[in-house]
Amino acid sequence: MNEREAVRRPLVLLPRVRKGPLHAVGRRVGLASLAVLAVVAAVYLGRDGYRDSADDDVSLLDAFYYATVSVSTTGYGDITPVSDSARIVNILFVTPVRVLFLIVLVGTTLEVLAERTRDDWRKSRWRARVRDHIVVTGYGTKGRSAIETLLTTGVPHDSIVVVDPDPRVVAEAAEAGLVGVVGDATRSSVLAQAGVPQAREIVVATARDDTAVLITLTARQLNPRAGIQASVRESENVPLLRQSGADHVVTSSEAAGRLLGVSTRDSNVGHVLEDLLDQGSGLDLVERPVAADEIGRNLSAVAQPTLAVVRDGRRLPFDHPGCEILQPGDRLIVARSIHREKPSGQV
Repeated sequence: MNEREAVRRPLVLLPRVRKGPLHAVGRRVGLASLAVLAVVAAVYLGRDGYRDSADDDVSLLDAFYYATVSVSTTGYGDITPVSDSARIVNILFVTPVRVLFLIVLVGTTLEVLAERTRDDWRKSRWRARVRDHIVVTGYGTKGRSAIETLLTTGVPHDSIVVVDPDPRVVAEAAEAGLVGVVGDATRSSVLAQAGVPQAREIVVATARDDTAVLITLTARQLNPRAGIQASVRESENVPLLRQSGADHVVTSSEAAGRLLGVSTRDSNVGHVLEDLLDQGSGLDLVERPVAADEIGRNLSAVAQPTLAVVRDGRRLPFDHPGCEILQPGDRLIVARSIHREKPSGQV
């Protein structure tokens, strides 16, 4: 089987109950105890082949004593195998059990304790510190593109949490430096694990519109203050998303269709629009506060091309009569070229 065929094979992930470190240690202590009891049984059944330097009689207590000192590699030498059969049992059975005992009880236990305790500590520490982060539900094409744009605009990796039901894609997100949660984002318990009640923004980037509606409803119930940006395939579902609590809804299929239409009619305009959508590639649209030296001046005095002014929560186009004179508290949506030095006042 070549490498391409191996990649196409589905990954089978069996359900597993998550146990704590103490439970894991107890289970391994139980296995080690069973190994000791097996050696006790073998020694006691062949006790005639052993010699005790104290009284030449190997009792059940002596068998337990011999098993513990042998398996733990203490080996005082007061009880020794003297017959051929007893020595064969020690070679073929007691010695492998001794090695298995050390692996199970010492090596594995310490590794599990260190790894799981460290993992639990990191998760509890993250849950205690996570605030004002961004939760992205769905790590498909839309979710990945949204995250790439966020990272390009300066959002740190540890401020983004990915929620997806597929463990494989969540593992990819974790390898990319993001926090991942495996689960159904329509369930409040899963969103709570992702810290939605403390989140600043929630991005709904699922493949199905009905799933997007359920996620939006659940997220809005958990966090009435967070901004929710949702994506749908069909425009007829936009009002439903808005009623569910989404602040902004993007119609992915129609947006792509509009871009195709513009590119067909004016190819250069289409290229510019694609450039604006691709943050960090050339031209970017950014929102910034009005600079101190721009207050009271005309909008045409702004160094960058200004498309709109945000004033008192309202978005006013650049040709709106009220935008002629800039006021304190205004925010400007401007076009910026990454090939030029950032002008004064830009963030």
